[in-house]
Amino acid sequence: MTTLIERLHSERAFGLLLVAPALALVTALFLVPLGYSVASAFTTPEGLGLGNFVKAFELYSGDVVYTIFIVVTSTALTGLVATAIAGYLTMGETHWLLTGLAWLYRWPLFIPFIVTGQIMRTFLAKNGMLNHVLIGSGMIEPLQAQSLLDWRGIVIAFVWKQAPFVTLLLAGAMASIESQHIEAARNLGARRLRVLFDIVLPQVRGTLLVGLVLSFVTMLSVLSVPLMINPNSPTMITVDVAYRISTLSDYAVANALCLMSLVVAAGGAWFYLQHSAKTIK
Repeated sequence: MTTLIERLHSERAFGLLLVAPALALVTALFLVPLGYSVASAFTTPEGLGLGNFVKAFELYSGDVVYTIFIVVTSTALTGLVATAIAGYLTMGETHWLLTGLAWLYRWPLFIPFIVTGQIMRTFLAKNGMLNHVLIGSGMIEPLQAQSLLDWRGIVIAFVWKQAPFVTLLLAGAMASIESQHIEAARNLGARRLRVLFDIVLPQVRGTLLVGLVLSFVTMLSVLSVPLMINPNSPTMITVDVAYRISTLSDYAVANALCLMSLVVAAGGAWFYLQHSAKTIK
């Protein structure tokens, strides 16, 4: 009995020794900066208080609302685009289109956000490629060309960058569904769109929700895209944080803004947990 206990203790110590480097890295690069940021956000010249949050809300409340609008809109559109692509990859019948779509939609996965911002900055400008294509095809007149380097450009950039990620998760989940379900519905005369929303999507909504929550948090933390496309007011919280740090060296208000964005991200996590709890019940 004593030998067994000693063996268990030695195995536990060996396991802790194996994970110690990872724990030390997480502590040094995440927990310690997080603790410092929280302490800084609640520290004012007069002592502990909410002064930094009050100042951040007075200066950037409009940007907070703007950020939530951008991220929620981008997340919803990402879900729609990913559902459409994954649905066609699962139920499409045109071989050459399926091959081309499966090869093409993944490209943005390998492009960093900073490159995405630069691409969209030239693509969506008033004299950019998009307007040149629209003018050349006769869809608009030259005087009707307008710049999309505003909230619309940010949404387009986010959706273009995140839709492939959600599509990859969703298409994999759809591929694991029993094909008999889809075939039975098609044999009964159901159209592909109805099969997608009534049969396929309910079975993979958990995967879709995971992808959307991860995209929501990712887009909330991106600096390069809003900074390169629309840095003017109103802008996203990340741009405000960068301005408070790089221009004013005001880490206290910057950390308060970061905690405010953390609360917004926690809202997405809460929504996911609520959905998961209902699914389990």
